[in-house]
Amino acid sequence: MCLAIPAKVIVVEPDQMAVVSIEGVRKRISVALLDRVSVGEYVLVHVGFALHRLSEEEAARTLALMAEGEADELLGEIDGAT
Repeated sequence: MCLAIPAKVIVVEPDQMAVVSIEGVRKRISVALLDRVSVGEYVLVHVGFALHRLSEEEAARTLALMAEGEADELLGEIDGAT
């Protein structure tokens, strides 16, 4: 399964690169697939590339759903172990 993760743009660098924060972890990514990216915007990141811009609300909602999915997966593993 492929997964794109919401990240906040912290620094826009030359040569179509940017530094983003993903749950507090900073990562340097390519923004070459987007027309323009600004500090403070949220983007979906997959394998080091920003694929799409999204609102802060969309990013928060996606991260919350991802967190719920992780919790459900862990609960499923616990249920299966008993």
